[in-house]
This record gives sequence, C-alpha cells and structure tokens, in this order.
Amino acid sequence: MKKRTLFSLVLVLAIGMILSACGESGNGGGSESADSGDGGEAMTNLTMGTGSVGGVYYPLGGEMANLWADNIDVEGFDVSSVESGASVENIAKIQSGDFQLGIAQNTTMINATEGKGEFEGKKMDNVGVIGSLYPEALQVVTLDSTGIESIEDLKGKRVAIGPPGGATREAAELVLSAYGIEEGDYTAYEEGFGDAKSKLQNGTIDASFAVVGVPSSTTDELAAATGEVKFLNIEGEALKTVTENSQYEAYTVEPGTYEWQDEPVQTVTAMALLLASKDQVSEDLAYKLTKTLYEKAGDMTIAQAKLITKDSALTGAKDLPLHPGAEKYFKEAGIIE
Repeated sequence: MKKRTLFSLVLVLAIGMILSACGESGNGGGSESADSGDGGEAMTNLTMGTGSVGGVYYPLGGEMANLWADNIDVEGFDVSSVESGASVENIAKIQSGDFQLGIAQNTTMINATEGKGEFEGKKMDNVGVIGSLYPEALQVVTLDSTGIESIEDLKGKRVAIGPPGGATREAAELVLSAYGIEEGDYTAYEEGFGDAKSKLQNGTIDASFAVVGVPSSTTDELAAATGEVKFLNIEGEALKTVTENSQYEAYTVEPGTYEWQDEPVQTVTAMALLLASKDQVSEDLAYKLTKTLYEKAGDMTIAQAKLITKDSALTGAKDLPLHPGAEKYFKEAGIIE
C-alpha cells in the first residue's frame, strides 16, 4: 500500500479544487490594492509560494522577500514567503489568486502554458514569468548500508517521491517508469525533502528523489549525519527515455559540487523560475521586483544566489509568457529587444 498521510490527501484534494476553479476566478483578497488597469486588482501585500522545508525554494523565498523589503520603497509593500507543495500548487494558486508570487520548475510552467499534465484542460493565463533563478538537478539518494547500487534496485523498496503538488513526484515516477518500475512495484512515501532526509537517516525509507538546487543543504546534512550518502545515476536508455518524454535535459553533477563527492553523477535538470500574477502584481511593481532581483542578488547569502544573473535570466523561459513588468526591465537591460 502506498503511504498517504492525511496532509497529503488534503493537499491533493485542495490542489484539485484549485485547478478545477482556475479560469473561473483570477483575483484574491489583499489588504492593500489598487486598480491594475487590466481587469484585475493589483496588490502590494503579496504572498509567495515556495516549497517544502528542506528544499531550496523555501529558504530562497525568504531571502528574496527580505531583499525586496530592503530595496523597494512602495507604500504598503510586503512579501510573505510561505511553505507550499511547490511547482504545481504555486502555479495553480497564482492563477486562482491565492498567491501573487511563486517559484516553479520551467518544466511545470511549460505544462501549465500548454495545458498538459496536471494542467490538462485548464487555462493558466494569469501567470507570468519574472525570470529564471538557477538550475535544479534530480538527485536520487540512498545510503551505502541499504545495499542499493542502482535505480533498478528500487523495485520493492521504500522510496520518497516528493510531496503532492511538486515537480519531484512527476520526475520520480517518470524516471522509475523508464527503468521498468511502475506504481505498486515500490512503497511510495509522499514526503517533503526535510522529512525524507530524516526517514532515510533513521531507516524508515531506502531512497529518496528530490529535484533541488545543487549543492543541497539537506543532502549535505544527510552526509554529515551518516557519512554514507550514495547518489544513483540516471543513464543509458533510461536517460534517453526521460529526456525524450519530458522537458528535462541531461545534466552532470560534477565531482566537488559537494565537498565529499568524488565521482560525477549523471542525472537530469530543469530551471527554477520566479512567477507572478499578471492581475495582482502591477507592471510597475513587477518591474521593481525584477530589477532588484537581478541587480541585487549578490546581497543574498544562499548558495544559489550566485547563479541568479542577468546572463541566465531567461534560460529555460524564452518561450514562456513574461510578466509585462519583467519584460519592461529585460528590454531596458538589453536582455531582450
């Protein structure tokens, strides 16, 4: 039986309700608002969906909120960074008006724009890209003591596949299927990254999947606590199957990415994006958010901040709809014509 916590079931139902309501409503509440001029209600008191504790989205969201608070002088301006189920939930809640900002993988945003996957038949026309943040790698992690040597060995094992509402779960199922491992062939744990680390450490699970920025503090903490972290490679025909049937690209985590990592890890990657509501975040405020992010990213302390640059601001996002405020900044900066 697949392990399903009450929280997971509630979150799945909630996301389903949000997705079913998308297109029917595009505006949410807010204590500070003004007419945006496009039929929506622009706000200055914003909520940003991030991800689960233990991943990169959550601490990065907090640092971005602080960066904006220190640099943007707009009456009533505030950004509350909140934990969420990540990509799918963040996009759905921006569309429904519950979030005004959110972080998501470009692969998930592509599905939302094209009406595929979790967004099949849903209209996601209120979600615009602020810009690309950093590359994320799918890390498949186990411990030496489990005896697991490859992804093929996960059949019959207890595997954390990521929380509902995130992109990790979709990626995990895609990779496992590429190795001939289908639902029911393993015991799935729908865990956030922090909980998956704890369960792997105490032996409750045998392996975990996480699409996360590298280096990941959670993986580092697991290595420090156990001294026996092992990465499982995605390679050969399985890698080809994954890249040909998704937006993921082949990626190598080079030796030394983690101080204790001696061998390269073959996996897949996607880009993390910052998204915003076209209705609830005005062009002027989105311009300020974008300008501050790409010109002041160096003021943040998180490791991934050094990857947030003008040169990579549209990597993995060039065919996606930009927020008008972001587009204004990128034209001013000479990033687009």
